[in-house]
Amino acid sequence: MLKKQKKVEVSPTQLAVIESALHTQSKILEVQAEAGGSIARRRLNEVKTLLVQLAQQKPTEPKARCNRARGWFGVSRISG
Repeated sequence: MLKKQKKVEVSPTQLAVIESALHTQSKILEVQAEAGGSIARRRLNEVKTLLVQLAQQKPTEPKARCNRARGWFGVSRISG
């Protein structure tokens, strides 16, 4: 049977808080997994997968363009 998925709207600020919390959780789980916790290892893999999914779906910020004049140094670097 297929599960219904609900779409949750999250603001960029809320997404940043969630992502930060998941990074903290992954650090805790890494320590627990190193101590031999198999459940912690599985949970760590789940958290890391979720972090990758969040990173892929996060809107990219446009890069700021540098409009400063380059002067002679930039021109000389381009020409040879």
